[in-house]
Amino acid sequence: MVHGREFEALAAHTGPAYLRYSFTKGTAQEVEWLTGALGLHRGTRVLDVGCGPGRHSLALRERGIETVGLDISLAFLRAGGPGPWVRSDARSLPFPTSSFDAVVCLCQGGFGLLGGHGEATALSEMARVLAPGGLLGLSAFSAYFAVRYLEEGDTFDADTGVNHEAATVRDPSGREAAFDLWTTCFTPRELRLMAADAGLRVRELWSVAPGSYAARAPDVEHPEWLMIAEKSA
Repeated sequence: MVHGREFEALAAHTGPAYLRYSFTKGTAQEVEWLTGALGLHRGTRVLDVGCGPGRHSLALRERGIETVGLDISLAFLRAGGPGPWVRSDARSLPFPTSSFDAVVCLCQGGFGLLGGHGEATALSEMARVLAPGGLLGLSAFSAYFAVRYLEEGDTFDADTGVNHEAATVRDPSGREAAFDLWTTCFTPRELRLMAADAGLRVRELWSVAPGSYAARAPDVEHPEWLMIAEKSA
């Protein structure tokens, strides 16, 4: 599992080069769509869990949405520029209960990259810091897509739902380094059950891809799920 110091090493290596990868290019579309789906507006308090270098946080702030970005990687947070940023593990959020109107956790962030070690705890923590009636927007990798389109060199553990990838990552100068990535993959039913255990009511669950968020019924052709869930009053 990549987390803590191991993830810090990956983040320190890639730095701003992270934003050169194609999956990061859909930020504007994703934020535009989420703003509507979550009912975000100027003054809304949002927590961005697993924010990386803060591409979603920054785009939300440009709309006047009060967004705090949280990540375990200090290198990524420093790359985001002026805050507010918070360095923390998603499984132990350093905020009081009911602190935020909305929470987002996108592009696997502090959820999918836990590699089978505490996703339910992270989801419960996101629910805890949501105000009653607040909405969570969370993306997670599709187990169906992972199995159907398993990439050469990857391995998928059918028991845990974790996909292992030996990834080659470039730094800003183009120098390559190898890192192991363990991504937890999910089915819609599993996400709904986890949400219910965390005190969340799933409003919608859609099939999406980076830069292509839409109200699309679950299928096996898109790599991610996007779950919109409400905290019970």
